[in-house]
Amino acid sequence: MSLLTLLPFIVLIGAMFLMTRSAKKKQQEAIEMRNQMQPGSGVRTIGGMYATVKEVNEDTVLLDAGPGVELLFAKNSIGAVLSDDEYNRIVHGIEHDLKSDVVPDDASSLTETDDSSDAAAASDDTPVDLGKKDAADKPADTADEATADAQPKKSDGDSNAK
Repeated sequence: MSLLTLLPFIVLIGAMFLMTRSAKKKQQEAIEMRNQMQPGSGVRTIGGMYATVKEVNEDTVLLDAGPGVELLFAKNSIGAVLSDDEYNRIVHGIEHDLKSDVVPDDASSLTETDDSSDAAAASDDTPVDLGKKDAADKPADTADEATADAQPKKSDGDSNAK
């Protein structure tokens, strides 16, 4: 066999090796993250529930989801261990030094301009007619064009198709 016939198989085996290596690395990072859980840590389960760790066992975690609500989860069902700031921001709505990212309740501050002519045009109380104009509403010189457009036009091609 030549090297050219073996090259696709070598590339395929190399790609499989790299994919399994990265998957094992991600799996190891997830195990380390779950081992770092301590009572009082905020977590997010793989189902999207946010809770506080109350007790950590070998294979299970006891979570406090609210007043009087304790849930027993498998350690593998913990999707992320959150920092205290992130947990408080998500669960309790407590912002920590994020005052610069405040979005206004209305969009008026986003559309204001410094140009006074735009403000004068916006404050004009004349109604704007957005409807179609009839031929009678057009000036006299364009009325003739409108009647000419209304008449059927002849084409150069044969248009006897029915």
